[in-house]
Amino acid sequence: MSATVTDNRSARERLLAAADELFYEQGIHTVGIDRIIERAGVAKASLYSAFGSKDELVRAYLESRDESRRVRVQAAVDRHTDPRARLLAVFDSLAKTVALPTFRGCAFANASAESDAESVAAEVTRTARRWLQDLLVALTTAVGVGAPRSLSIQLALLYDGALVQSRLDHDPARGAAARAAAEVLIDAALTSSAPPRRRSRSAAR
Repeated sequence: MSATVTDNRSARERLLAAADELFYEQGIHTVGIDRIIERAGVAKASLYSAFGSKDELVRAYLESRDESRRVRVQAAVDRHTDPRARLLAVFDSLAKTVALPTFRGCAFANASAESDAESVAAEVTRTARRWLQDLLVALTTAVGVGAPRSLSIQLALLYDGALVQSRLDHDPARGAAARAAAEVLIDAALTSSAPPRRRSRSAAR
């Protein structure tokens, strides 16, 4: 006799898990609610009871992705005490993410590309991007560079570019390349921020 596996998750949890898989693999507009309900193994009424609409399911899916990334990146940062290492840890986390066999690009970029500027997807994406930018500003400030905001924008460009190229080129090495480029930018910013060395009186004569 084959054993019966019981899924003890709530209908909401099962719907969100199904949405996470299908939306990320195939797109938030390509996948209809019937497929999500079928994958989750729940009644259609459960979706509307738990989320109210497909838009709110999309919101929950992206917010869950955002929370997972925050936890993952912050954990990588918190493993270090040196400010420079903490900043580079953001790219260490990125490199691990793009190397996953399940990586299909940035969930926020994918969802936003399918949606208009006033959509739920765009709203959650703006929140997610604001968190990352704020984190980079805080970390670049802690490093002690002269223009932390400017450096944080440059680093965000590297971060976004690595996500896109890793997906388009199917090459996880883009994550490591982004980290190496980040090191160059950080060290250049630190060098330009260092006070000029004073010449000794004997050297000036």
